[in-house]
Amino acid sequence: MTSTTVAAPTTQLDIDQRVYDLYDEYCHGQIDRREYLKRAAALTALGIPALAMATSLLPQYAQAQTISFTDPRIKASYVTYPSPGGNGADGQAMRGYLVQPTGAGPFPAVLVIHENRGLNPYIEDVARRAATAGFLALAPDGLAPLGGYPGNDDDGRTMQAKLDQAKLRTDMLNGAKWLKAHSLSSGKLGVTGFCWGGGTSNFLAATMGAELHAAAPYYGAAAAADSVKNIKAALLIHFAETDQNINAMWPAYESALKAANISHEAHFYPGTQHGFHNNSTPRFQEAAAKLSWDRTIAHFNKHLR
Repeated sequence: MTSTTVAAPTTQLDIDQRVYDLYDEYCHGQIDRREYLKRAAALTALGIPALAMATSLLPQYAQAQTISFTDPRIKASYVTYPSPGGNGADGQAMRGYLVQPTGAGPFPAVLVIHENRGLNPYIEDVARRAATAGFLALAPDGLAPLGGYPGNDDDGRTMQAKLDQAKLRTDMLNGAKWLKAHSLSSGKLGVTGFCWGGGTSNFLAATMGAELHAAAPYYGAAAAADSVKNIKAALLIHFAETDQNINAMWPAYESALKAANISHEAHFYPGTQHGFHNNSTPRFQEAAAKLSWDRTIAHFNKHLR
């Protein structure tokens, strides 16, 4: 089903849609930072403050932390896990950020998958948010074979684009399997992810079958049409209103899900752009981000407990 229950807040930063479109190209690696700012400067010459808008869209990760890494409700650490068939040489260990709720467990588990730039501070914070809700959370860093997230998204995006993409998904699959089998895991597994991570969440649902119990992808590419029949997880799919490339995939994906009788619901959030959950840039829309996350936690509570 679809939902249009969230109104765009009047306090949202007023950024010209042409600048949002430029940023979408930039954040998906179609243009580099230099070209992004160059095109924004050209728009500025037409009489809109596009360069200032473009600069404001760049991530400010100090704003993204909502749960401190020292929060007493959780315990966080960096871990490694084997990843045969991944981007590391000879099954080299992958690295991830594991966050557990305080207590003895076991806990239902949630894999948190990053965007197309590695394990940045925003994704680590999302993992902490999941843990404060009572889930054992693992956020893998797909850039681990190249030394890990480099500390900025520009270099991270370039690094991720250089990786073998099929092997990168294998690294995420191995993370899901490792998390499911963890001594603190109840064996119930969910996944959520954003942008590239949203598409990978759909991929894992189709690849893992009954081994995955719930998925909540955010504005991610649809699973391959011939793989949809393999999905057993309950799907909760989040879309931005303005996100042409991703949203264009939905009608066919929805038809395939219905044909295969897959449990699913989808929500479109009015007044939002691709990336609306990411609170480190002005694309963030607080009302939609909160509602979508509340729905995600409720979804996991329903299917993983």
